[in-house]
Amino acid sequence: MFSPVFTLEYTDGAARAGLLRTARGVIETPVFMPVGTVGSVKALAPDDLAAIGAPVILGNTYHLYLRPGDELVARRGGLHRFAAWPGAILTDSGGFQVFSLNSLRKIREEGVEFRSHLDGSRHLFTPEKVVAIQRNLHSDIMMVLDECVPYGADYAYTEKSLALTTRWAERARAAYPSGAGESLLFGIVQGGFFKDLRCRSVREISSFDFDGFAVGGLSVGESKAEMHGMLRHTAPLLPERKPRYLMGVGTPLDIAHGVLAGMDMFDCVLPTRNARNGTLYTSLGKVNIKRREYAEDDGPLDPVCPCYACRTFSRAYLRHLFVSGELLAFRLNSLHNLTYYLGLAREARRAVIEGRTAAFAAHIESLYPDEAARMRIAADCRSG
Repeated sequence: MFSPVFTLEYTDGAARAGLLRTARGVIETPVFMPVGTVGSVKALAPDDLAAIGAPVILGNTYHLYLRPGDELVARRGGLHRFAAWPGAILTDSGGFQVFSLNSLRKIREEGVEFRSHLDGSRHLFTPEKVVAIQRNLHSDIMMVLDECVPYGADYAYTEKSLALTTRWAERARAAYPSGAGESLLFGIVQGGFFKDLRCRSVREISSFDFDGFAVGGLSVGESKAEMHGMLRHTAPLLPERKPRYLMGVGTPLDIAHGVLAGMDMFDCVLPTRNARNGTLYTSLGKVNIKRREYAEDDGPLDPVCPCYACRTFSRAYLRHLFVSGELLAFRLNSLHNLTYYLGLAREARRAVIEGRTAAFAAHIESLYPDEAARMRIAADCRSG
């Protein structure tokens, strides 16, 4: 009997809870996906990720293509076997990384030509090649090649870019038709910060019947109010019975508001990057573990967190590790932050099921009042 890729189980306003089926199991949504750019989530081993309940991680097509090479990975049975990761893997197309190279790339109808940031060698990414690379990696969820338009791009440029992204998406779908294999292929909605172009992009990209749809081109330098405003505009336009992925966003408050807007999947480097900088997220708000006030604090980092760091060590010890430059600090901090983010997504799911998503988002706002205030101030300025 045919099982749909995505089952929408509950709704609470625009917020959703569902089940995403992949070749390596069913994923409950909303879900946060740790970022493992080169096949490794920084400072953590696969058993760490399994212990905190991560069902899916990310890899990056651009980086894995350049090193160690997708064909090398394919000869070793794919990225799951190569990295000893039993769960699902989503691979980004590499489009964001390529387009961030600026002077090192050229965009044309065929694809995007770029120079490697490693050795300056020339390469060409076409929609078809990007799909082929991800198939070599044995990705469970593949992303199409798109152009991520920089913030501030004018209407004419954004419209032209959107048309190219649509043509590339059609070619990617042709290279990997529906039912061609176990991997899922997601389309990406662009359109910059022009509402009519976002509407056009959703209409055109959804016509290719992708397995899921991502919202790209947000968190690229705009204000929080602009980002969330465009997300609230775009999310309801996406196909209801397909998974919705918000790419590269963001803070706990971003995720809470993303759930409110109707998104299902989230990823960001923030929890691991900030962990390595000593910024930790807790049920009591943000903690800068470098601060002297924690030097003799014998309490756990977060009294309700189930992670190994919180169950085993004091804030004083975590601070000592960090200020001493001990590598264990990176592991413990990363383990905690990802536990928090994964728990945040699970709590969002419970909130949707129980019909209290707005209260959940309000609680997250109370934990991060400075960010919430910036969002409100920016929104007030725009409405004024």
